[in-house]
Amino acid sequence: MAASFAPLQRLVISIAVLASFVTFLDGTVVNVALPAISRELGGGITTQQWVVDAYLITLSALILLAGSVSDAYGRVLVMRIGLIAFGVASIAVAAAIDPLMLIIARAAQGAAGALLVPSSLALITATMRADVQSRAIGVWTAFTTGAQLVGPLLGGLFVDYLSWRFVFLINVIPIGITLLLLARLHLPEHPRGIKVDWWSGALCAIGLGAVVFALIEQPNMGWQSPAIWIPAVAGAALFALFLWRQQHSTSPLMPLWLFRVRDFGWGNLATFFVYAALSLNGFVVGVYLQQGAGLSATAAGLASLPMTILMILVSSRAGQWAGKWGPRIFMTVGPLLMAVGALMLLFVAAEFDYWWQVLPAMIVMGLGLSLTVAPLTAAILGAIDENHSGIASAVNNAVSRVAGLLVVAMLSTIVGGTLDLDGFHSAAWVTATLLVIGGVVSWIGIRRNPAESVPADVAASGPDPH
Repeated sequence: MAASFAPLQRLVISIAVLASFVTFLDGTVVNVALPAISRELGGGITTQQWVVDAYLITLSALILLAGSVSDAYGRVLVMRIGLIAFGVASIAVAAAIDPLMLIIARAAQGAAGALLVPSSLALITATMRADVQSRAIGVWTAFTTGAQLVGPLLGGLFVDYLSWRFVFLINVIPIGITLLLLARLHLPEHPRGIKVDWWSGALCAIGLGAVVFALIEQPNMGWQSPAIWIPAVAGAALFALFLWRQQHSTSPLMPLWLFRVRDFGWGNLATFFVYAALSLNGFVVGVYLQQGAGLSATAAGLASLPMTILMILVSSRAGQWAGKWGPRIFMTVGPLLMAVGALMLLFVAAEFDYWWQVLPAMIVMGLGLSLTVAPLTAAILGAIDENHSGIASAVNNAVSRVAGLLVVAMLSTIVGGTLDLDGFHSAAWVTATLLVIGGVVSWIGIRRNPAESVPADVAASGPDPH
């Protein structure tokens, strides 16, 4: 931890990193466990999609509700509840006896995880501002994204030498440490009487869930099946109703006025494309290297290690650079560099060679990712005043989760029904395209200085935090 941080700031950053660690870890550690889960519990690519998306549905839908609850009742209280619930749900996942139990437990895990990310990052944005906040977000990004990327390695080791079930118990230690640190954190937090819109939370969750169900199951039943098009239409209608309610509610879960702040609106659009690409790449690489290239789960997890190392080495410094020079150039160059790395995966052939076909792509993608994530987060959250830091963090995280949710739901369509070599190459093209769009969006929309004040007319249109 940088010496320039005060003791309270170091404690806050440590708690934020550890609390986010468990959700990021569980979101990615599952990828290398999917083949083992399929072998033991049954089900093909559809079950694999559901194991990932059940977690993402509740996480992305309820993270908005959790951000509002965090602002209303206090970040520390919400985080403590989330940590305990996440631990209980993780045990249920590890004990699953069939795909249905596993999927339900994964959904519960995502719901608990929704309480953690917005409250943890909001602790940083509420207690630090300006360049100190940028550096803190850089540290947070390095460690949490490092956890997200090292997850496949840890998962692979557990799958090969113990069982895929232990993959979901990895987070017990960080949960325990975080609860101990929370007991030492004393912040002047009091319930602020903010009304929480529970109905909007239900509309968002059910709407997203119905659309994702249709996208995942449509390759099996076809769009002409009422079991597909009815949930698709109903889900889209419910989500549209959710957006309408946000426009007219006095206490919206996702205040649409936030998107009138230029860096916040454009930054979240860039987030959508970049994180859709990352989710697609993580799923496809984790599964194909085992089922297609014949690697062990541990070897498949090691494949992403170069990205982890680069994130830890470069990300914190990129956060400092963004605080000094602005995030625009990093948010443009980073995704374009990642796109080059994604296209390098087209060299993967039937005669597989990790060192020449995969490693160079991982290095290039790792460099691009390291330049992107901290400036992206700093640009988005630095554009919003601290009274709305919880909901701003929740919205940004929800956007990234929804992006991953939708792209995984469309996986069968992207890879042509089977994750063979041709499907792997198709996924690489789609990943690169998404990243290029993310870079272009950043160049067009992001200002040089993310710390500029929120325009008075925009701030006035937001809800009164008191």
